[in-house]
Amino acid sequence: MSEFTLTLIKLAFLAVLWLFVIAAVGVIRADLFGSKAATKAAERAAAPRPQKAPRAPKPPRTPRGGGNAPTKLVVVQGERSGTVINLTDAPITIGRAHDATLMVTDDYASSRHARLYAQNGQWIVEDLGSTNGTYLGRTKVTRPMPIPPGVPVRIGKTVIELRK
Repeated sequence: MSEFTLTLIKLAFLAVLWLFVIAAVGVIRADLFGSKAATKAAERAAAPRPQKAPRAPKPPRTPRGGGNAPTKLVVVQGERSGTVINLTDAPITIGRAHDATLMVTDDYASSRHARLYAQNGQWIVEDLGSTNGTYLGRTKVTRPMPIPPGVPVRIGKTVIELRK
């Protein structure tokens, strides 16, 4: 093999190695600081919107099922065990990001791991593209799924439940 060919192979290997290093740094950066898409979505949400005609205020929504609807989110396992969050109509975000409603410092949780929100009188869990997944009971959450009260939702080492 000629000296020139060997030099070209070395340079190609070095280029591939640098591409791998750059990709790894990009993944670590996105995990620590959030992705560009999430940042842009937050900026859009914070941007002022054109004023519309004022509406009459909506009456408070009563969950379907009356008195047996969950009223709190309880962390039953993990480092935040015992934490209680009262349920309102506001969505609950869970992850390692500092702006998450329930911030966990679990190595198996993503920055923005999952979201819980009320819809038609029931609570829904949605995985936000996490690396290790979100589990409802023993089922991996691949699409938004309703959460029955008392069924565990596992995010890394953290387990949460909806309770009355």
